[in-house]
Amino acid sequence: MAVEPIIIGTRGSELALRQAETVAQLLLRAQPQRRVAIRVVKTQADERPDTSLREFPTPGVFVKELEKALLAREITVAVHSLKDLPCALPPGLCLAACPEREDPRDALISRDDLTVERLPPGAVIGTGSPRRQAQLRHLRPDLRFVDLRGNLNTRLRKLHTEGLDALVLAAAGLHRLDRQRLITQYLPVEQCVPAAGQGALTLEAREDDRLLPLFRSLTDPSVEAVVRAERQTLADLGAGCTTPLGVYAQVRGEALEMHAALASPDGRYLRHETITGSAREPEETGRALAAALRTCGAGGPTRATAIEP
Repeated sequence: MAVEPIIIGTRGSELALRQAETVAQLLLRAQPQRRVAIRVVKTQADERPDTSLREFPTPGVFVKELEKALLAREITVAVHSLKDLPCALPPGLCLAACPEREDPRDALISRDDLTVERLPPGAVIGTGSPRRQAQLRHLRPDLRFVDLRGNLNTRLRKLHTEGLDALVLAAAGLHRLDRQRLITQYLPVEQCVPAAGQGALTLEAREDDRLLPLFRSLTDPSVEAVVRAERQTLADLGAGCTTPLGVYAQVRGEALEMHAALASPDGRYLRHETITGSAREPEETGRALAAALRTCGAGGPTRATAIEP
């Protein structure tokens, strides 16, 4: 009896393909007899590479076409950067695995090898992320920002062709493509809180797929706990990729420590919250963090909170 092949759906960028290849190797390691293929699916974000994320009418611009292909059974599983995946999944689909998390921090690539603190007054930074812009504006109100989209090579090229002083990118993508040597500065989590799920990979599959146990075997339990907590905070706040919100969780023994920063878009107001709960109940901790952020929103007093583990 022939073994059912696995078709991995992915976007076509160099980074997306590298991530899909990583998952393919994990699957082949788990079941060497199985055939694994990669299929590129073009998404809305790929069709409109120069459009700001703010201009897309609906969330999920990086994943919707992959989800359609899953539901149509054209692919077996989709591999995403978890931060691109909306909290609400289409009926019939599920998060099947979270196999690894790279460095979750943001990274600065400066044309003159200067850190954020040493950039000249009025320096121009390229990033399409409202979260990054708001947090860095709070740190340096004099900085100017240019919306920047496109694959990694496109953005690196624009650093020099569009008169930018620096770029801010996810460190994870630079690491996965062996470009870490370009990084001028890793931005501390306390200074620029990452997006929920940043650096993590996820497999999205059909809820009725017989291969779910195989996919599930690739999960790192610690990664699953932190991303469940981070995504719960997003879901409770109704936040998306255009919300200037950073959420980051870490497992410390039996405890789950979460930190968030919610800013006004102009960066004038910035609220930090830290909360500790149980790693066994990540959603509860994520809900508690969302509740703390809702008490007075961006601009309120900074406060540390603990709930019973």
